[in-house]
Amino acid sequence: GTSDRQVKAIASWLEESLGKEGIFPRGIEGKEFGHWVLMDYDDIIVHIFYEPVRTFYDLERLWHEAPQLAIDENLTEIKSLGEDFTD
Repeated sequence: GTSDRQVKAIASWLEESLGKEGIFPRGIEGKEFGHWVLMDYDDIIVHIFYEPVRTFYDLERLWHEAPQLAIDENLTEIKSLGEDFTD
């Protein structure tokens, strides 16, 4: 996000939208500050960053070799972009 307010709004929207579908987070950290919100949905971890914080931590560099998923804009289909990492 481009501001702490926007980061908080994105996190609130996601939590509310998934909650309407019966999907609830195991935990949420950082929402009160709006710099880096981490939302734990068990199999999926969501990171929402304030842009300067995202640049500083550069998670893409740290996780560039991890398996990636393509998620359609309606969150109805998820596909592996690489190796099969299912159990």
